[in-house]
Amino acid sequence: MRVLITGVGGVLGGRVAQLVEGLREVTDVAGIDVTHPDVALTRTTVTVIDPRERRMLGRCVARFAPTVVVHLGVYEPDARASPRVAAERTQAGTTTVLGSAAQTGALEHIVLRSGLEVYGRRRGSPLVPDETVVPDPTTPFGLSLMRAERLAVATTQSVGIGCSALRFAPVVGPDHPSPLARYLRLRVVPVSAIADPPMSLLHVDDAARAVVAAMRLRLDGPLNLAGRGAVTTFQALRLGNRIPLPVLGPSWTLARRISTALGSPVPEHLLELLQRGRVADTGRLEVFADLLPEYSTRDCATALFTWPTAALSRHSDVRDDL
Repeated sequence: MRVLITGVGGVLGGRVAQLVEGLREVTDVAGIDVTHPDVALTRTTVTVIDPRERRMLGRCVARFAPTVVVHLGVYEPDARASPRVAAERTQAGTTTVLGSAAQTGALEHIVLRSGLEVYGRRRGSPLVPDETVVPDPTTPFGLSLMRAERLAVATTQSVGIGCSALRFAPVVGPDHPSPLARYLRLRVVPVSAIADPPMSLLHVDDAARAVVAAMRLRLDGPLNLAGRGAVTTFQALRLGNRIPLPVLGPSWTLARRISTALGSPVPEHLLELLQRGRVADTGRLEVFADLLPEYSTRDCATALFTWPTAALSRHSDVRDDL
């Protein structure tokens, strides 16, 4: 296999690259992202490029001619980039990478990083959606994920191959740039005054192992991935000895401004999670033993307050005018 990993500069991408390097069946590994990964890689050739530089990106993909694309270049708002830049990079990168890879004639499989945000939290929608539920996103990040999934499916249908669309619960872990993790680690945390809905979490190591397993199994179709069980915001805050501050209605606007000033922006999908929760049915996951998470949601929530957490770095938004 010749494996191309987009988003390789992130914590998840770096860990996936390390695992891929250890596979005997992989002959070549290439990585693309806006920054170099912080982990040591021995076989991966990394190209630093902004996905919005589409002509250069397309040439890079065509030159490598991957048989497998692991597309982790789906940028979460306020994780490593502002919401606008994250959306632009996701759209441009997905279109260019998948289209260019398909045109080489070598592409055999796609693994796509998606998320539970694709289901949305519209009133009347399923509280615990499984993979048969039609995506109906209600936040910009959810829309970005849905568009990436549709582009991936269109690509695979055009060349007759499969696509693993891995719908992750919010991913957390040491040094992983998570808006949710930053928010919960504030000393005083604004929370909904009228609800305490549950959420599922996924450890970044489990996410990385699942990506590689899906690639090796050539899994086709969407798959929900989350650690066992769920926690509510209040339960998570108790684990970290944080102080909850009940917020209602218009007060959320002020709370989000204060949180942003403290270095923890609250993008729309995080606000939705805090107000309405985010869980999903992971029954299909039980069939694939190699993809089962080792860490439960409670494990993640307990450890979250002891991990180093990556701050939002605006340096990656330098070329906003692309």
